[in-house]
Amino acid sequence: MSVTIKDVAKQANVSPSTVSRVISDSNKISEKTKKRVRKVMEEMGYHINLNARVLVQKSTQTIGIVMKHSASQTLENPFFPELLRGISAECNEKEYSILLTTGNSEEAIFDEVKKLVMGKRVDGIIVIYSKKDDPVVPYLLESGIPFVVIGKPTKEQNRIMYVDNDNVQAGTDATEYLINCGHKRICFIGDDPEYQVVQDRMSGFDIAARKHELKIPDKHYLTFPMKVDEIAEKKISALLETKDRPTAIISSSDVHTLMVITALRKKEIKIPNEMSIITFNNTIISKLSTPPLTSIDIQTYQLGFEAAKSVIELIKNPEMFRKSVIIPAIIVERESVSKL
Repeated sequence: MSVTIKDVAKQANVSPSTVSRVISDSNKISEKTKKRVRKVMEEMGYHINLNARVLVQKSTQTIGIVMKHSASQTLENPFFPELLRGISAECNEKEYSILLTTGNSEEAIFDEVKKLVMGKRVDGIIVIYSKKDDPVVPYLLESGIPFVVIGKPTKEQNRIMYVDNDNVQAGTDATEYLINCGHKRICFIGDDPEYQVVQDRMSGFDIAARKHELKIPDKHYLTFPMKVDEIAEKKISALLETKDRPTAIISSSDVHTLMVITALRKKEIKIPNEMSIITFNNTIISKLSTPPLTSIDIQTYQLGFEAAKSVIELIKNPEMFRKSVIIPAIIVERESVSKL
């Protein structure tokens, strides 16, 4: 026979209504009482009837996660599992579940978002990217559902809650680091420039180059989708074959860095003696690469954690002001940069 709310109330010496308020995390119940009742619930093996709670509270206790690409492609990038780890930690603490979009194209993902909102399948949404002319954020604004963007929104920043790094400053810091090591021929490699994070890091690269009066040729700006393919490999190989090839490369993600390292090995160009590399995100790729990579640590876990925290705050208080949370980015020095 299953344990009921009345059974828990009797054992905890409280009323059934108090148990119900503990389940709904009501601010009318003290934290001391919540802990005591939850302990009794755990000891008695009481499980919340989620379907009943949805009907009573009109809440799904679920956060939707809008992926940048299809789930398979996104999760191949070690940045995103770490981001989801941060999101999951806060959602688990606040007893929210996570629902990922799984569409195989931008159109399919947008259709899924509309179904999540119109079907009231989630209480709030986290969009884990910011992209120019993307239809998702304008739709969410119009729908009125609580949502948070990871990345600086391209429009309507005052109306949107978001969590981000100062990517312009991070791009500047990465470039300054190489310049201070004596490098003047520097190449920037990034993802699709339609994404705001790429634009910002590239802007930081330009700011530092202008400050030190470096003339960066157009061929030292490489951008392509975040996947390993022949076009990307050919572009990198062509760059390495030029007479005035760069002495250092800034890679906006570890996935691109892997392509660079592969191309360098094929050309028998040694890191860091013949080519220095600084990358972003400080994922496991940076730590386990040979040599280990100097990286801009954007504190990915914290980005996810703060995004989840912010959207849950917004769900509970829809009228709150739309704040922005900026997570510091720091340089982690390793062995992939040499001084000239």
